[in-house]
Amino acid sequence: MNIVSFETDGNTSFGIEKDGAIIDLAGRIDGATVAEDLLIPELQAKAAAIAATADGDVATTDVTLQIPVTNPEKILCIGINYANRNEEYGDLTPMQEYPSMFFRVPGSFVGHNVSIMRPPESEQLDYEGEIAIVIGEAGRRIPRETAESHIAALTCLNEGTIRDWLRHGKHNVTQGKNFDRSGSIGPWMVTADEFTGYGDMAIETRVNGDVRQTDTTASLIFDFAYLVSYVSTIMTLKRGDIISTGTPIGAGARFDPPIWLKPGDVLEVEAAGIGVLRNEIVDEIV
Repeated sequence: MNIVSFETDGNTSFGIEKDGAIIDLAGRIDGATVAEDLLIPELQAKAAAIAATADGDVATTDVTLQIPVTNPEKILCIGINYANRNEEYGDLTPMQEYPSMFFRVPGSFVGHNVSIMRPPESEQLDYEGEIAIVIGEAGRRIPRETAESHIAALTCLNEGTIRDWLRHGKHNVTQGKNFDRSGSIGPWMVTADEFTGYGDMAIETRVNGDVRQTDTTASLIFDFAYLVSYVSTIMTLKRGDIISTGTPIGAGARFDPPIWLKPGDVLEVEAAGIGVLRNEIVDEIV
């Protein structure tokens, strides 16, 4: 089931995408007021029952899709998590023992088919196509053996980056990872029951139709279950929290010379079983 957050005629709502249309669920399920409420099993079951027989209320092309989770408390990104990334960086040191992590704020992302903004401070806007986990059942110190049961949904994520601003701090990348509207999430979150496993999911990133990144989650250093368990050791994971699981080789910074995103470019991130997240690049007007 594809859960969406959207805006139409100045009003925000949530629902289920089905066959190119959205079944608007606002006010139709007691206890559900935002998209992430549909990650609660009993409310998700009610949504599925409605979606089984209902027709769409509005075409997806007639709304503005927002990031699927309305109010994520945490958006946590995992760095250098595909096994060949060290080689891409020219790093000859042993593989890391623990994940690299950093946070992003919700305002640094837009939804599907919404323009990504290149800021006037830099031309080094880059892409990083990823699969992101959405947490359902909350938990702290979740055992790895049961961690997948806390994954309620998956979505596509473009971890858009302003490369030169990554180097402003001595030991952190926060600045280059949090420019307003520099990344994207969507087009929806697909509920966990749609997947038979997470161990070999294909991920591909395209710029103007040209394939730049392609791999599968079989190449991950730290798999989904490990990441949920590890992160929950540090902090309580809550419903709607997002963990983006890393990007394959092939970002624009790794070309010689680098290939940065520019206005008019169309970026697509496609993940097996989820769909295609599409965004056009524009210059931010200040």
